[in-house]
Amino acid sequence: MIKDELIQRSPVRVFEQSIHGGLAAGELGLIASQSGIGKTSVLVQIALDKLLQAKKVIHVSFTQHTDYVLAWYENIFSEFLKKENLENTGDMKNELIKNRVLMNFNQEGIATDQILRSLKALIREGDFKAESLIVDGFDFTRGTHEHFAAVKEFAKELGLSVWYSCNVKGKNSPKQGIPSLIKDYVDLLDVVMVLDPQQDYIALSVSKDRDAYFSVHSETAALRLDPRTLLILEG
Repeated sequence: MIKDELIQRSPVRVFEQSIHGGLAAGELGLIASQSGIGKTSVLVQIALDKLLQAKKVIHVSFTQHTDYVLAWYENIFSEFLKKENLENTGDMKNELIKNRVLMNFNQEGIATDQILRSLKALIREGDFKAESLIVDGFDFTRGTHEHFAAVKEFAKELGLSVWYSCNVKGKNSPKQGIPSLIKDYVDLLDVVMVLDPQQDYIALSVSKDRDAYFSVHSETAALRLDPRTLLILEG
């Protein structure tokens, strides 16, 4: 079947191999880079891969309206099908959409426990048994150890893997692979990855993989993004 082939050939398989099989339930992952490098693209590719496997995904955005997030899914899915020389089929697309929920929050006006209550209501009372949570646009200058401890406990309770994007710049740019912006709660993050633009590609490096830490110049920087499509490259 086409969908099975897409799952097997997905570059997310290579991405998962780089972090020992990907995030498990109850684990938190983070992708960091400067603005406009490709963080949202990577998150959407992770989400689409789950959706192709008929797994439910909740995508939370703190800075972008749902129309903008939808455009990311449309564009990345179209580029992936084009790369595989396939045409977009309505049935496949409809199947993906029914397993995805987009939510938008204003970080300035809502507390962590309110967000988690909303998510729990969707998953339990709304019977939307998600396996993955994507969090895009979170302002890490307002991040606290308490916030990530609460999210990690929530993820364990509900069996979710959670991916964040983190915008870094200036003094917060990665040092030894870990952005200084997250140093106070990096112990709660299971995986940290950094996007770094090069001349002909965008490098995707593993900075932390559970208990192991790597520098930005480590040979673990084997993954790349196509700078035009922002798709993860297989090799």
